[in-house]
This record gives sequence, C-alpha cells and structure tokens, in this order.
Amino acid sequence: MSSTPVAVVTGANKGIGFAIVRALCKQFTGDVYLTARDPGLGQAAVANLQEEGLRPLFHQLDINDMQSIRTLRNFLKEKYGGLNVLVNNAGIAFKVADTTPFATQVEVTLRTNFFATRDFCTELLPLIKPHGRVVNVSSTVSVSALARCSEDLQQKFRSETITEEELVKLMTKFVEDAKNGVHEKEGWPNTAYGVSKIGVTVLSRIQARMLNEKRKADQILLNACCPGWVRTDMAGPKATKSPDEGAETPVYLALLAPDADGPHGQFVSEKKVQKW
Repeated sequence: MSSTPVAVVTGANKGIGFAIVRALCKQFTGDVYLTARDPGLGQAAVANLQEEGLRPLFHQLDINDMQSIRTLRNFLKEKYGGLNVLVNNAGIAFKVADTTPFATQVEVTLRTNFFATRDFCTELLPLIKPHGRVVNVSSTVSVSALARCSEDLQQKFRSETITEEELVKLMTKFVEDAKNGVHEKEGWPNTAYGVSKIGVTVLSRIQARMLNEKRKADQILLNACCPGWVRTDMAGPKATKSPDEGAETPVYLALLAPDADGPHGQFVSEKKVQKW
C-alpha cells in the first residue's frame, strides 16, 4: 500500500475541475487524480496537463453510478488506504434559454448536483484520513436562492440541527412540487440549480457537524465554496473569472495547513467565510 498522499477531483476533464487539478499538481505533495465520466475525455485532459509538465493520474468516475463510485472507493482503499483531499466539483446546469420543462430540469439537476454528490460523499467520507480536507463546490446562487425561499424553508435550511434525512426529504419535496406545478406556492424559488446548491451548502454544514461528533480528533476540515462566476461551458464566455481564478478558493480550502482549525462547516467565497 502506498503511503503517498492522494487528492481526488470529481468532474475534472474541463472547466473549474480541470483548473483545480492543474493547481493541485503544482502545490499538493502527492498523487492527484483527475476523474471524469468519459474515459476518453479524462485521458485527453490528463495528456493536456502532461504537456505542461504536470503529472496528474486518471480514474473513471460517474457520480450518478453507484458501481463507478464504489470502484473508485475500493481502488483508493486498496492502493492508498484512504484519501487526503477530496474536491467534489462534478455538477450540471441547464442554460437560461433551455426550453426543457422546469420539472425535468429540477429532476435532472438535483439528481446530479445533490443526490449523486451525497451518494459519493457517503461512500468516500469514511476514507478521509486524519487532517484530510474536503471541499464541496457550491455557488453563491445558493445564497440568492435561499433568500427567495419562504421564511419557513429559510429557517429549515439555516437550522444548526437539520439532519441529512430531513435535508433529503426537503430536496425530494422540491422535485415533487416542481413535478406537480406547485413549487412556487410551496415557497420554492424558480431555480433548479439554485436549490440544488442550497442542498450542497446545507449538506456540507451537516457533514462538518457529523465529523465533529464522530471524528473530532482527526481534525478533518470540510467546507462548501463558491468559485465565482467563471468562464466555462456552464457559465458562458461573459463570466468575469478564468477557470484558474475560479480554482483559487477551492484549492485554498483543499490545502489548508495541517494544523489549521478552520474554516470548517462554512460557506466560503473569495477565500472568506460568508454568512449563510
């Protein structure tokens, strides 16, 4: 078994994920795995970074596929005995002009951004080694979407005692309410992506709390963050940041010093803790 530290970035064949891998290859002392759903695209991304003189490794991962998740989990367990840095970057968003029915957008977006991310964390978080770092890539859109929720929903999503089970019920209810055409009446905002990222931010707060309760001595730090408005396929060419600039906050959180005691369980943007 290798004693080399290891970092994994999900959804990393392009955009912010690719830039995070590039930065980690330069700054992290250990193996860095670029993961992607499509092995061809993933290998091509690795080859691009190798041309820059960097040495990322590749592993296939589709967070919507439990078999794929468990294959990666077992590989990391057998080869490294765990994991030091995990960046959950994989996610999707429909374009504003997309004509796909809203209910379908909600179902598809939440399936990947929230439910699949949660499945992946359930399998991988037990592998995080002491002093490990976990970064869940969320968005400030989660903050603006939260502000457009009903008072009742805001209270639930800001609760310090909300459980993972309660959060899953709320996310499932949003999918059902959208399907039944009653989501606005039920206090939800009109954004599939925004609500999916509320889910990611709140999930991060819950996960950090659980780590405190079960693995306090391990000093693992877990946070959600916003990379900013980044020029990617998702955000488009008018966005203000380059992918490398977008990678700065996720990488900062991934590389928090071993003796750091925070941030933990926070929502971070521009390397600063934001109010949730």
